[in-house]
Amino acid sequence: MKDFGFNIMQNCQFGMGALKRLPDFLKACGSDNVLIVSDRGLEAIGIVEKVQGIVQAAGLKCSMFLDVLPNPTVDIVNACGKVYKESGANGLLALGGGSPMDVAKAVAVVARYGGSVTNYEGPGKVPGPVDPIIAIPTTAGTGSEVTTAAVITDTTRNYKLTVFSPEISPKYAVLDPELIMTAPPSVAAACGLDAFIHAMEPYINTAATPFTDMLSEKAMELIGANIRRFVANRNDEDAACAMMVGSTFAGISFSFAMLGNIHAMSHPVSAYFNVPHGVANAILMPTCLEYNALADQGRYARIYQYVTGRDPGPCFRPEMLVDEIRKLNADLGIPAGLKAVGVTEEKIPAMAADAMKSAGAKVNPRATTPKDFEMLYHKAMPG
Repeated sequence: MKDFGFNIMQNCQFGMGALKRLPDFLKACGSDNVLIVSDRGLEAIGIVEKVQGIVQAAGLKCSMFLDVLPNPTVDIVNACGKVYKESGANGLLALGGGSPMDVAKAVAVVARYGGSVTNYEGPGKVPGPVDPIIAIPTTAGTGSEVTTAAVITDTTRNYKLTVFSPEISPKYAVLDPELIMTAPPSVAAACGLDAFIHAMEPYINTAATPFTDMLSEKAMELIGANIRRFVANRNDEDAACAMMVGSTFAGISFSFAMLGNIHAMSHPVSAYFNVPHGVANAILMPTCLEYNALADQGRYARIYQYVTGRDPGPCFRPEMLVDEIRKLNADLGIPAGLKAVGVTEEKIPAMAADAMKSAGAKVNPRATTPKDFEMLYHKAMPG
């Protein structure tokens, strides 16, 4: 067994109605003037107003930046950072999915140390502590509330850069399942599959440890048994709780063991074609699983059991898992190929080159070359 270590930095608080405890968490962080970083969709359904009301009722100051978009860009980080400085805030509330959390993390860095977020690309570039971040997920998907990374699109390169540092981890993660029960079916499906992939990739890659296995297995068990129920009925309280906890466990797992080819390939798809991250991941999942089957060491059978609830039996073959994942995607309304979401083949060589730069490609269970990535993109294209 390889050496490994772990240190969980976040204070994670789970429960129906946990959002009501937000003022206590802000006071514990020393934040009496906060910026809510969110999006117009959550404003439209009243969630931003709800959070704002809780903060202000506690006698704390609150400003807002609500122009976060999917696959947030360097320009969005700059705009949010300007609002943060002008407001005089000393803390950030990241409300939403992975995009607001990534923006809040990036803003916390540039507000403290200056420059552009591009100056902090890669591991270990953040010089020291940043203002406190409290993450409030409204999707069961990204796990960003417990990760040490921020992913931002640099449109000048059509590239998703990543800032890696324990300094940008949120101080608190407020896990209130009531907040994810407002998601439309398509969002619940894409985010839920993203969370499942966050558990699965560190489970099969070469960086897996007993610690990450424990988290991945429980996350896949919770998500696999509940994702169909949750997409069918977001008011299913038990399913919502399972999805939220599973997503967070998956986020912790991949923070330690990284990911794999699915994410290596999906980031360029989103950067070039602005495809939502969860959708890109879900479309690529069957193709990458099929490719990685050659390196399977018995883990596909366990994943199959989490997805289907059935014993794989002595005649199990890895292809059986691939078939079940295709069926799961179809059941949840995920497009069958990249063409259906606007991806065109002329960008494949550039996307393959970018995929090779991913840390996930280095720990993928089956070694992958640029030509392999090109082949996988072509294979994932048909509808």
